[in-house]
Amino acid sequence: MNIAVVGLGALGIAFATFLKKAGNTVYGITKPEYLNRFPGGTVHVKGIWGNHSARLDGIYPSPADIKEKIRLVILTVKSYDTEKALTQIRPIVSEKTLIMIAQNGYGNYEKAVEMYGKKRVILARVIFGSKVVNGNTAEITVSADDVRIGDPSGKINREDVIKVVETINSSGIPASYSPDVYQILWDKILYNCALNPLGALLDATYGQLAENPETKKIMDNIITEIFQVTEKNNIKLRWESPQAYIEHFYGRLIPPTAKHYPSMYYDLKSGKKTEIDALNGAVVMLGKRAGVPTPVNETITRLIKFREKQSQ
Repeated sequence: MNIAVVGLGALGIAFATFLKKAGNTVYGITKPEYLNRFPGGTVHVKGIWGNHSARLDGIYPSPADIKEKIRLVILTVKSYDTEKALTQIRPIVSEKTLIMIAQNGYGNYEKAVEMYGKKRVILARVIFGSKVVNGNTAEITVSADDVRIGDPSGKINREDVIKVVETINSSGIPASYSPDVYQILWDKILYNCALNPLGALLDATYGQLAENPETKKIMDNIITEIFQVTEKNNIKLRWESPQAYIEHFYGRLIPPTAKHYPSMYYDLKSGKKTEIDALNGAVVMLGKRAGVPTPVNETITRLIKFREKQSQ
């Protein structure tokens, strides 16, 4: 399969390395200032999935530099770069191209569908942890589940989606087909909204947040507001009540990742912009749209934006 990975950060490097090593034709797209991080076009993976290296078929600052027909575009950029990246990939998106949204938060899939239509866009929920080491290496630190891939709209040929799943799974990245991927993504949004900003603000691991009654109460309130907002916006979740999710959250989700720091923590430490607008900020936006107050999510969003300005 001819594949373009747009965004060679921690997630993009991981996808590109495994997919190229498995025999696919893989191009990487990264910002011009990052090109020198990839001498010889090489990318690497280390960590819990072993050590792997690959030489990509090309690493470019623009998708327009790719001359081959692309079957799959994997979008792994930060959510605040989504619209720009979607605009840039137009030269390589044909009638047979699928765009896989593999990003955090709400709004990325929706923006891609708005620009390319439901028959071009599939969704992936990624829940393995990865961080960049030495510029061109992704270290896989934790994996909670398969990459779940599906078509929320039901407009794309099922076999085409399954082909993407099989290509990724056979490369060494655990992946599975999930028709309910949109609900599964919202599971991750719940998880990230509760943990990421607090972990970043307080320099705390997920386990430390869950053990403290003060932060636990804040996380409970974040989750409860999200349930109220999604209900009013007709967004279907996989949980009947916030209490049911909260029980699963503390009992099943936190223990395997208790020592993990959120990516937002590392973003603030390195002076980068965070994805808060696609997480708690998106909850606030959806709340305003439906007339639902979201005071806890709004406060958390404002605090992260303050820290962003302070760290830049």
